[in-house]
Amino acid sequence: MIINKLILRFICWKREERPKHERRPLQPPGLVGIYFAFGLFLRIEYSSILKSKFLRPGKAMAEEAGMFMVHQTVGSVLCCKCGIPMTPNAANMCVKCLRSEIDITEGLQKHVTIVHCPECDTYLQPPKTWIKAQLESKELLTFCVKRLKNLNKVRLIHAEFIWTEPHSKRIKVKLRVQKEVLNGAILEQAYIVEFVQQEHMCESCSRVQANPDQWVASVQLRQHVPHRRTFFYLEQLILRHDAAGRAIKIKQMDQGIDFFFANRSHGVKFVEFIGKVTPSRSRHDKQLVSHDTKSNNYNYKYTFSVEICPICREDLICLPPKVAVSLGNLGPLVICTKVSNNIALLDPFTLRHCFLDADQYWRSSFKALLSSRQLVEYIVLDVEIVSSEVNVGGSKYALADAQVARVSDFGKNDTIFNIRTHLGHLLNPGDHALGYDVYAANSNDMELEKYRGFVLPEAILIKKSYEEKRQRKRGKPRSWKLKSLNMEVDDSKGRADQEKMNTEYEVFLRDLEEDPELRFNISLYRNKEYQPSEMASMTDGEDLPSVPLEELLADLDLSEEEDGDNMWTCEGMCTRRWHWHMVQATSDLFQRWRHGSSMFRVEITFLFGVLPPV
Repeated sequence: MIINKLILRFICWKREERPKHERRPLQPPGLVGIYFAFGLFLRIEYSSILKSKFLRPGKAMAEEAGMFMVHQTVGSVLCCKCGIPMTPNAANMCVKCLRSEIDITEGLQKHVTIVHCPECDTYLQPPKTWIKAQLESKELLTFCVKRLKNLNKVRLIHAEFIWTEPHSKRIKVKLRVQKEVLNGAILEQAYIVEFVQQEHMCESCSRVQANPDQWVASVQLRQHVPHRRTFFYLEQLILRHDAAGRAIKIKQMDQGIDFFFANRSHGVKFVEFIGKVTPSRSRHDKQLVSHDTKSNNYNYKYTFSVEICPICREDLICLPPKVAVSLGNLGPLVICTKVSNNIALLDPFTLRHCFLDADQYWRSSFKALLSSRQLVEYIVLDVEIVSSEVNVGGSKYALADAQVARVSDFGKNDTIFNIRTHLGHLLNPGDHALGYDVYAANSNDMELEKYRGFVLPEAILIKKSYEEKRQRKRGKPRSWKLKSLNMEVDDSKGRADQEKMNTEYEVFLRDLEEDPELRFNISLYRNKEYQPSEMASMTDGEDLPSVPLEELLADLDLSEEEDGDNMWTCEGMCTRRWHWHMVQATSDLFQRWRHGSSMFRVEITFLFGVLPPV
């Protein structure tokens, strides 16, 4: 194709040179024309190869061969102002003289006033938007840069914070800008902008300060069960996703938690979050507070009632006949293995499983036959695997026939139960397990009576027990900890209720250690009070489940007590600033940086300063 194009161009050029009466119509090139064009093409290619491979790196080749080369020196001229030698530029002036003659920061703002709410730590972005940002964060740096006027006249290269006293109400930002000056010369200059914080409470905070009980929307979260295990797990999900960040007050109630918001939209958003993580149903109502007949304004208080289904993890359930038939004759005795926005049910005798969403459950609701508070400890005497290990709903199970006996019966009787369990992959002779004593249970369940001729098993094992091994670590702190919501607790409760709640919380912490899937959506933090010892690691045993260190997060604390004397030094300031930016940056962006994305490097340099080498 290249040869044909060259031939046609050459023929057209020769044809245009002749007079019009001597021109001939265009004909396909003959063999001579093809040879001529091919030679012309080779000549062009050969000349380009010579220029690219021999003429350009001639100096490098000569140095490799040991030949003598005269080094070229860059010429210098005298500055037209001060007369010192300098590298030639478009303005014929040195940098010092150029800066003394021209100030590219003239007309740019050096002092700016910003409005700050001290209660919720937000900044006002005119006209009515409040932005939440912490000191020395990229959000605050972006906010400060956007507040500057006439910044489009120059080119912004770099921006960074300059440390000031936290109580000085001053924020200093150092900016580096470029601008084209005399005869096309580009001048770069740095200057400092001082932002003065003017304290002024936002509308929601001023309303709360005037009357702390003046809320607009209330979300009443309830679950009618005799324990609070669901709320312990839900509290961690709320903290991880910051779902209750807009709540002005959180109050702990008897069978749930009340959340109060200053805006109805915040309450609606929180109800939607609860519906995404739990099988729940809600209803709402409103009450008229005041009415202005002249302006036709109405003030309401909105109340949202959210009810979480009473089915919890590890509950034993007897399915109603209609529900069992709709699920393909599952059960009727099933175990709840997981509760999210769906309910995961497992038949421990056949390993069949299914999922129920919130609509399916509330259409034909049912309750648990036995709950986790009625678990009994058993000891495993013998285990015989019936089927190989299978993966059911993301978890591994294996059917097995086992001989178990109640731990409480040791020394009293010789009662032994022969049962089938789904924990064959975990249990070994001599292990302890927790299960439901169906043999001695007194259950008045209406759904169970509908199954005539159904033979109940004597016991149903739920999970492996590590209570005997935990006795060695009793009283020792864990290497991890959880955060909690800032909620008001009713002090009128007795000591027994408080001990009951502490026991349930301890059981919840043990469940997190034993089940990696349960702690998948929970943020665990390192416990600074934990000090591991070699003797403890040798005596604790290897079979005791624990949380690995790679799953723990560092609890960032920029307090004076932690940093000590090094906090206000230059090295300490850089370390704190870099740690903060490392926490804020995501792993995805840093992967782009490591792969050499120039756009990302410019963005990070603009926000954080100079990056360390990879």
